[in-house]
Formats: sequence, structure tokens, C-alpha cells
Amino acid sequence: MRSTVISQGVKITTRCEACGGVLILDTGQSIERGRLPWGTEGACQSCTVAWCEQDFGDATPEAIRQALLAEYGPARLRLTAPEASAVPVLRALREVHGLSLAQARVLADELKTTGVVGTFVEMELVAARLRHHSVGVTVETSSS
Repeated sequence: MRSTVISQGVKITTRCEACGGVLILDTGQSIERGRLPWGTEGACQSCTVAWCEQDFGDATPEAIRQALLAEYGPARLRLTAPEASAVPVLRALREVHGLSLAQARVLADELKTTGVVGTFVEMELVAARLRHHSVGVTVETSSS
């Protein structure tokens, strides 16, 4: 079975708080082994300020999410057959997000109507879990 890596990243130029120089941030999300790792690296071009931060899970820092959304636009996840059985949809949503049944029902209703919106990587992670449960979905981006 071939594994496809899905990732999105963006470089941001900002001001270094330590020296006022140019700080370059490299930030993004990816899907690895069914998880959603995120990371950010920063390095000042004028002083020794530098760092790297990485983690995974549902809680990508909002600054990273907003940078990706600003660069690429939102992605929308929709069911291709809104009349699909609720059981596999709810199971998949609960697995990927650790939701209660009530929370999963709210998200499932969104999938059936307006679709769920997030970063492309976030939506592809949920789509993969739904497809694993034989639920037809599509991920739409502003470029598609």
C-alpha cells in the first residue's frame, strides 16, 4: 500500500522582538500515520534568535491555522451522498476528533448540509478517516 504525504506550509516574514531584525518563520501542518503534526521554525537574520516547535493532535495553534488559511484559503469537506448512513460517519468523526456522540452528530449535520471548513490538511485527515469507513467525501479548495 502506497502512502501519500499531504502537507501545507508557509513562510512568514516578521520583525524580531529581540533585535528588530527580519525574522523568518516556516510553519505548517501535515498528515503522518493518521495524525496531524504541526510545526514552526523561526530564525532571525540579524541575531542568534532561533527556535523549532513541533507537536501533533487536534490542537494546531491558531496562528499556524490562520497563516495557512490566509495563504491557501479554506478547504470544505462534504459528503458526496448526504443520505449516507449516519453510523459510519459518526464513527469516523469520533475516531478522528475524539468527540462525544452529540458533538459528532452536530459535525455530521454540517457535513450533510454546508460542509465542514478548515485547512486543507485538516479536511484531508477527516476525509481519509471517512473513506476508511466507506463514506464518500470530497474536499473542495478555492483553487478547485
